[in-house]
Order: sequence, then C-alpha cells, then structure tokens
Amino acid sequence: MFSGLSAFPLTPMNTAGPDDVTFVRLIENLAEANVDSIGALGSTGSYAYLNRAERARIARLAVQHAGPVPVMVGIGATSTREVLHLAEDAQQAGAKALLLAPVSYQPLNSEEVYELYRNVSHELSVPLCVYDNPRTTRFEFSDELHARIAHLPGVASIKIPGVPTDPQAAKERVERLRQQLPPHVSIGISGDPLAVTGLNAGCELWYSVLGGLFPRTALALTRAALAGNSEQAEQLSRELTPLWEMFHRHGSARVVAAAAELLGHVEAPCLPAPLQALNHTERTTLSALLDELTLPQ
Repeated sequence: MFSGLSAFPLTPMNTAGPDDVTFVRLIENLAEANVDSIGALGSTGSYAYLNRAERARIARLAVQHAGPVPVMVGIGATSTREVLHLAEDAQQAGAKALLLAPVSYQPLNSEEVYELYRNVSHELSVPLCVYDNPRTTRFEFSDELHARIAHLPGVASIKIPGVPTDPQAAKERVERLRQQLPPHVSIGISGDPLAVTGLNAGCELWYSVLGGLFPRTALALTRAALAGNSEQAEQLSRELTPLWEMFHRHGSARVVAAAAELLGHVEAPCLPAPLQALNHTERTTLSALLDELTLPQ
C-alpha cells in the first residue's frame, strides 16, 4: 500500500460532529476509483479537531466501506499516551497502517520526536508512516532523524513535504534522503502542487489531498509519472495550475472543502469551527475554475 496514490478525504462535519453518511460516500467513491490506499484522518480529514470516540468511529467507517482498498489512519496527538490510545483504536478498527505526525503544543526537539516514534512503533502490529509536515507541526525533520526513525520496527514510509521546484534539485533531494533509509521504507510526496515533481524525482507514492475528492484525476497523474511518462504527468499537473495557486493562497483543505460543498458532496459548512472554507468571492472563482477543468469525480 506504500506506492501509487494514497487519497486523503475530508471528514465532513456538521453541528453534531462528523457527518458519517457523507463521509461514507466519499470513502465509497475512492474505493470505486480503485485508489491504491486511503488516508483517513489526515490533516485534510481534520483529525486534530475530533475527540477519541469520533476518531475511532471514523476509522471504523473508513475500513468498513473501503472494500479491498487498504486504509491508513492518522493517530497524531499532543501526548504519547493519547497517540497510543488512538493507535489501539485504529488497529481494532482494521486499519492496515497508521500515520503519525509529531503534533505538539510545546515545541519538540529531535530527541523528543525520536522517542515518540520509538515508543509508538514498539506497540504496533501494523506498519507506520512518518508524517513530516512542518507547516502544521512547526517541527523540521533532518535527514539524519528520518534515518534513525526509519530503522525502528514497523516504519514503512515517510511522507515528506514539497520538494524543490527544480527537477534536478528535487531528484537530488530525494536521492539524499533515499541513501539514508532502509530499502523497504518508501518516500511519498505530499503538497499537491509539487506532486509530479516529487514523483518524477523518485518518490514512490503521492499522499494526495486532491485525490480525496477527485481520485480519477489524481490517479491519471500518478500513473503517468510512475510509468515514466514524465512529460504527460507534467502536462496534467500544469492544467491544474489555477487550482494549485488556490491551494497556495488558502490552504488545500479549505479549497477542497469548498469544492466538495460546491459540487454537492457535503453540506456547508463542512469544516470544524473555527476553520472556514472559502468566502463568497473565492467560491465564485473556484466554481468557475471547476466548471472549466471538468475534473472527473
């Protein structure tokens, strides 16, 4: 499950909490599109805004409705104790892998982050994906720390943020990291605007926000890149440039949430307060863009 397209859906919200019915529809769409894996309760899935019971329920629903598609579940929390509780819940739900970011309130240092992954990895019966997300966690992984963590039992993949925009620099960045990792640990790219650059540079999979709502579009891009059709993949990504620009301006979760609302997949508002999707003017721009792109859903 640590290659190809890993699609990260929204966890739609309403005043009572997660909207189970709408969430199930999103999961079933991903299963029908035959994505390589599903990432439930990632950042796009608003994991940090849900309590333990809600997260356990969402994990169960994702696994139950994903069919044969393996599900990875996010377990990030501010204390190791809570991470271990969430890991237990996700494994009992049937998750095939777990995703862990070093979430914190007090800034963490490298040794604290290593100890988090060491303590958690020894308690798991499924593979673990390391979530490197400095924009959200405010923690910067070094390649040396990635290497230490990658040698822990059960670590199977590293989800890195965007690579350099220059293709050669991106390739060198991925190769530097690859040289320090065990062969079985994959490198996956996140940050959708740079997904093709990362895949063409040697990343094995795309951890995709876009794929959570538009899996067929994301699959076409991923398949082209991984088949060595770099020019085709780059062209497909260039066609999405206006969408990538909105991701940069507003954040991918807000844009995808607004798109899901505009397309009628979820009820508005679908993000957990105080988060808000796009305002009226921005929605008008996004609506026109979606009409122009006509992305298969």
